[in-house]
Amino acid sequence: MTAGVVILGASHAGVQCAAALRESGYLGSITLVDVQKDHPYQRPPLSKGFMMGAASAESLCLRGEVFYDAENIDLRLGVQAERIVRDEHKVLLSDGQVLAYETLVIATGSRARPFLEDCAVENVYTLRTLRDAEAIRAAAETTEGPVVIVGGGYVGLELAATFRAHFQRKVHVVEAAPRLLMRAASPALSALVAARHQEAGTVVHAGRCVTGLEQVNGAVSGVVMQDGEVLPAGLVIKGVGILPNQELAAMAGLDCQDGILVDQYCRTSDSSIFAIGDCCRFPEAFSGRLVRLECVQNAHDQARTVASVISGKAQPYTAVPWFWSDQLGMKLQTAGRWEDGMTCAVRDESEKGKMSFFHFSYSGQLCAVETVNHPALHILSRRMILSGVFPEISQVENVDFDLKRLLA
Repeated sequence: MTAGVVILGASHAGVQCAAALRESGYLGSITLVDVQKDHPYQRPPLSKGFMMGAASAESLCLRGEVFYDAENIDLRLGVQAERIVRDEHKVLLSDGQVLAYETLVIATGSRARPFLEDCAVENVYTLRTLRDAEAIRAAAETTEGPVVIVGGGYVGLELAATFRAHFQRKVHVVEAAPRLLMRAASPALSALVAARHQEAGTVVHAGRCVTGLEQVNGAVSGVVMQDGEVLPAGLVIKGVGILPNQELAAMAGLDCQDGILVDQYCRTSDSSIFAIGDCCRFPEAFSGRLVRLECVQNAHDQARTVASVISGKAQPYTAVPWFWSDQLGMKLQTAGRWEDGMTCAVRDESEKGKMSFFHFSYSGQLCAVETVNHPALHILSRRMILSGVFPEISQVENVDFDLKRLLA
């Protein structure tokens, strides 16, 4: 078979890229490589539906098994790319095979940031893979004592909600930053989410650091805080962030900077190699800043961008970033990107169980909208940000003003 497209990584970005290539009419060979042996699957449900037993492993599949055969996609699981030989357009695999490529797409994703790695203690986990989720769920059903979650990001809080609501476990969330969701959400949304978790019985420790673990007979028994306090623990989840899997690209001489650097078409410093998803850093269309986004939307949209370039119908990546989280009866959705220093306008519809936070730049540009239980306004917000039609702060705060009129 002649050299075509080789995609390294079969998570959301990689699988979507393969699918988008076929949808765009690309007829060349496509080889999709992933180190995991499991059929490519969705990750967001791992901390929620799958953890609670409401979703099976089979239901998480990104595409049915027949899809790969039907679309003539060579799916190679349980094998790792070990080296990219750029001048020969080849990838060396861990099983000794060599793949020739015309175009290479790196979708290697990310991994958990190391934390307390020198502590070989039972019942201490991170959540990255399906196997991790299975192990955590089994531990939740068999261990006793409080659950301590180290890290107050979205995944950690989703797990906290699951452990409280489904497993009825006592839960502590420890966050070194001054507040929860420090990187992902505004102070306004962070405060609302923290209050809801506390109402549900979770103990939140913000601005506190973990320095070690205590154990009894090889199993975790406590989490040691910087001030000497020990939180009793029967189960510990580490969620202190991720690192982009850029080593393969860096070893090949591609430009990297906390992520593989790409342009607006997701092209790396080598014109025949692209990078998409968690592993890449790209110029944001609205600000021009180099950013790295860890969300399904970004993975999917960047995959489509690369497919458009390869198929000869190049479209730059200009999507408005958005992401979501479901926890404790709250549907949290964000359109755009919040940054410190923005002006926050609150649309208070709490009598309907809804709340929204609109964030404006100094010049009055609408940059981000965070909504709680308001999917219709989330969709409208994405349209407003993309179109450049922005409401006034007074219009946002007046719940009787129909924001849809701005796009009419």
